[in-house]
Amino acid sequence: MQIRTVAELMASGQQPDILFWVGCAGSFDQRAQKITKAFATILNKTGINYAILGKEEMCTGDPVRRAGNEFMFQMMAYQNIQLLNNYGIKKIVTACPHCFNTLKNEYPALGGNYEVIHHTTLLQQLIDEGKIKLKEGGSFKGKKITYHDSCYLGRSNNIYEAPRKVLEALDAELVEMKRCKSNGLCCGAGGAQMFKEEEKGSSRVNIDRSNEALETGAGFIASACPFCNTMMTDGVKLAEKEDSVQVLDIAEMVAASME
Repeated sequence: MQIRTVAELMASGQQPDILFWVGCAGSFDQRAQKITKAFATILNKTGINYAILGKEEMCTGDPVRRAGNEFMFQMMAYQNIQLLNNYGIKKIVTACPHCFNTLKNEYPALGGNYEVIHHTTLLQQLIDEGKIKLKEGGSFKGKKITYHDSCYLGRSNNIYEAPRKVLEALDAELVEMKRCKSNGLCCGAGGAQMFKEEEKGSSRVNIDRSNEALETGAGFIASACPFCNTMMTDGVKLAEKEDSVQVLDIAEMVAASME
């Protein structure tokens, strides 16, 4: 895919309206790369003037701060903020709730003030404005979908409606898990847990959560976070249900349903 970088745009005297912050998972994780491609496809089709940082993008520092290395976090954050401010970036969209939360809520204290939106919010806006045109009787019409709330999107930032409205626009039947919205259960990856061994306990969080999703009888588990996607996929595999249940990011579902 030919995606312009901010540096290329600036060299030709242009400025992107929106910066797509890809994030580490979206850049390096093979599964999450598909989400990045799906979202970029949507942005291309809707004609949004956007760009990415490319090789200049560093990790936001979310995992190191959660793991307790504040010094490292501030070093990374200052580097990113300097870069963003030098480019005059005003608006950022990201498909990762961890990046979203850090850029939106933690960077202002260090001098990084941007309008940060999560990709589900942007998708809802584009659908409402009629810029995303969905196929009649798309691939999810009448299908049962359950949506897993990401902790950093839901409880941390109160974003519950946007992802659900996008799924409803797909003409699908949304079935909720018993624990959802502000009462949702973590997938088990947040707070840098993704990168450490689990502690002693009777069951793994992601297996508990995946089982709750499977109990709804939905054929699709929708997520809006690359970490959640990995954890839920692992749980589905462990339950040996991968033939009948698919874990997809909301952007992938929209990209597959667009005209």
